Amino acid sequence: MPQRHARRSLVAAARTALPGRLRWTVLAAALAAGLAHAAPRDPTVYQHIGDVANHLASPPADARPMMRWWWFGPAVEKAQLAHEIDQMKWGGIGGVEIQAVYPMALDDPSRGVKNLPFLSAEHLDAVRFANEKGRSAGLRVDLTLGSGWPFGGPHIGIGDAIGKMRVAAIDLPAGASGYALPAVTEGEKIEAVFIGGGTAKEYDATRLRPLKETVAGNGRGAVQPEPAPRVAVYYIASRSGMQVKRPAVGGEGYVLDHMSRRAIDNHLANVGEPLLKAFGDQPPYAIFSDSLESYGTDWTDNFLEEFQRRRGYDLRPYLPLVFSGQGADAPALRHDWALTQTELVEDHYLKPVTAWAHRHGTRFRSQTYGEPPASLSSFRHQDLFEGEGAQYRQFSFTRLASSAAHLYGKPVVSAETWTWLRSPAHTASPLDMKAEADRMFVQGVTQIIGHGWPYSPPNAPEPGYQLYAAAVSNHHQPWYMVMPEVSSYLARVSYLLRQGAPANQVAVLLPNDDVYAINRPGKTSLSGEMPKFIQPALVQQIMDSGHNLDYVDPEAVLRVGLDRYPVLVMPNVTRLAPEVLAKLAAYVKGGGRIIAIGATPSLAPGFKDAQRITAEVKRAAAALFAAGRNVTRIGTDAELGRALQAVLPGDVQLSDARHRVSFVRRKLADADIYFIANTSNEPVSANLAFRQPRRHATRLDPDSGRLAQSALAPRLELAPYESVVYVMSDAPMRGAAPQRKTHDAAVVADLSAGWQVRFPDRAPVTMDKLVSWTDSEATRYFSGQAVYERQVTVTAAQLDGRRVSLDFGTGTPLPDSGVHAHHSGMRAMYEPALRDAAIVTVNGQRAGTLWHPPYRLDVTPFLKAGANAIEVKVANLGVNTLAGRELPDFKLLRLRYGNRFELQDTAKIAPQPAGLLGPVTLVGEAVR
Repeated sequence: MPQRHARRSLVAAARTALPGRLRWTVLAAALAAGLAHAAPRDPTVYQHIGDVANHLASPPADARPMMRWWWFGPAVEKAQLAHEIDQMKWGGIGGVEIQAVYPMALDDPSRGVKNLPFLSAEHLDAVRFANEKGRSAGLRVDLTLGSGWPFGGPHIGIGDAIGKMRVAAIDLPAGASGYALPAVTEGEKIEAVFIGGGTAKEYDATRLRPLKETVAGNGRGAVQPEPAPRVAVYYIASRSGMQVKRPAVGGEGYVLDHMSRRAIDNHLANVGEPLLKAFGDQPPYAIFSDSLESYGTDWTDNFLEEFQRRRGYDLRPYLPLVFSGQGADAPALRHDWALTQTELVEDHYLKPVTAWAHRHGTRFRSQTYGEPPASLSSFRHQDLFEGEGAQYRQFSFTRLASSAAHLYGKPVVSAETWTWLRSPAHTASPLDMKAEADRMFVQGVTQIIGHGWPYSPPNAPEPGYQLYAAAVSNHHQPWYMVMPEVSSYLARVSYLLRQGAPANQVAVLLPNDDVYAINRPGKTSLSGEMPKFIQPALVQQIMDSGHNLDYVDPEAVLRVGLDRYPVLVMPNVTRLAPEVLAKLAAYVKGGGRIIAIGATPSLAPGFKDAQRITAEVKRAAAALFAAGRNVTRIGTDAELGRALQAVLPGDVQLSDARHRVSFVRRKLADADIYFIANTSNEPVSANLAFRQPRRHATRLDPDSGRLAQSALAPRLELAPYESVVYVMSDAPMRGAAPQRKTHDAAVVADLSAGWQVRFPDRAPVTMDKLVSWTDSEATRYFSGQAVYERQVTVTAAQLDGRRVSLDFGTGTPLPDSGVHAHHSGMRAMYEPALRDAAIVTVNGQRAGTLWHPPYRLDVTPFLKAGANAIEVKVANLGVNTLAGRELPDFKLLRLRYGNRFELQDTAKIAPQPAGLLGPVTLVGEAVR
């Protein structure tokens, strides 16, 4: 029975069969049961390693990577939608997130291009079709609840648009008895007026006094004249005017006010309801919201009333201090002003959208950070937590989301991944994808949301469409032939990192109250200002000491507690509520260790009753930091690693290369799972030890899921950007191969010459020396797949008792600039000798794929004494074809729709090295 109809039947039965209060009690229970039945369930989380191992060969479908599916225009047609879904399924993609964005082409019947206006009947029918087709293919289907981002559109009138306080200062010359009133336009309202000495360019906000506005007529105000010049300052609730970014045709308009329940209800009614109706009785798994990017927001219509109710005092008299930042009380007032915005986002946006999603049998997935200032604990008001940003060794939104998931008991935390990967578009390789995905995994991510998959019409020239700034990870990429293996790796790691419970040992207290106090008009954000307090050195000191970390905020301390963390780091926390300090005192008394960096709590968080609360804070902090050896104070971030090692030795201990290796641990009842990644472009060779070893160790290959017995303190050997999983368990793992060591490696044959290479629609060529395809004029701009063939003869003696591998050479590390700003263009800083993916066949049998270091493949099972046929199908990047032709001219498109996008880094488009670059060798090693 369809879920919606099932709920109706439950309601009808309760209404007719039962009387009075009991009827409504049962009715409520029936509705709850129906809704619970309708909502998707969390993936299964296992607590025992035997159960986990049962799914290593084929991880559950819910762990597969998803793709953000951009519909440009949207100008989509069903046959192509079906084709792209089939391609996703073939590539191991587990689901899509449909997002309608800006048009890429004008309507042209001759080319089959028709932009379907957002929410038109044709657009909604395409949504319905994609959902049905996706579900039938076994894909999860999510939906962005709007066009472009943030939420908004033509249904958002000026009264529901982003609120922003406008301050208008008007000069009153000496002796003036009147002045021109500020113009108040649509969507604006005067909240307060003040007067004082000075000029419109320079005045002391602390000396302004309220002015009861007197209108003299003809748009002029009246005042009593005074001999000195003065200024009248108007505080006008206004609008930022921000428009939806990258909207689809018909999706243009104002961004909504995320602090206004009316605006949210408007959006849900005019956008959410039609979209969900298109899904019929198969609602999306989740509805999605991108990061909060409501630029300029700092006010909403009923802010003064909400502030009074929540903070217990009237903000109106203090508006000059809040919006000027002048005076000793300004930080405390700004704290309360920004905190109120967080609460309004939670109460008027997150909670209502989550409740609405549940009523429609779906979930709410959101990137809950940005502007307005949502907090880490704000995540708790939604179903699915998502982050973004590969900045794993500094403050990141990714770790913000994963920390919230750890604190509030969510096994799945997703991340928008590859957003700015290897710009310009079509230049990212599977190695680049892995390098960034691994940095997501070590931050606690358990669901990759690829950014992404551009829909391309059938007649679009290769390599198809692209978002203005993003990696392209679809079937138009020549290397997509190895996407099943890429997806398998991502799914297996995602699955493993959901099991058991999070086990990070160090928590970092986010100084939310201090950050609220430094917020300023026009840009109120916790996540945006937090890096001033959580600086890269702090994160790096923790990670290089052999630990991973979670963030906590004061709200989480009160709601969840700190019992799971042996150590809490407090970085320059000066504003903190007494009740939070009481929790910290109990934590220390129970054995928890605190390391405080720099300043310690000494101020009330906010303004009301600040003198009394500040005294409480100082007393409580003094008592806390007199707690003896369980509390350590240091001066700078640079001292943190040593202080941390003194109280808690590293969870993972390496003899070398600590800054190049990162890990994350999951704790089960009978095992610990360690995902360990070389996040650098240099090989790693180091002794590895675990602070809490168990009786048995198993090495797991995350590419294949194969298990091998390991020493309890193994030697860690990782190629650049290679990763491994170690399982420390109480009992031996079933299916683990015996530990085998190799020695006496020697080259069996040099295969660096004599290859026959077949390009599509061209005669085979002989390569006496392996060179890049770009070295030849005929293939310089070729993007695609070429097949290398040759024979090699080996003897029985060369095979006997030996492991023989096909080795495609080591690459060249590039100067590593690391991951920097959000728009930095993350990439693997490494030039491999195989560009960029390969499928190897030996004697007609598929031996394996290569798409990341080490570019070495065990071919022992496929070789025979005598002649052997080697075939290597090599695929490169889509950018080479793009580099060989003129870029499209969007002049007419922009004249029709405005300039909605700029393709990123087009000046950097150039053909990239391609093919086997050598040397290629057959290497034999004795096995014992």
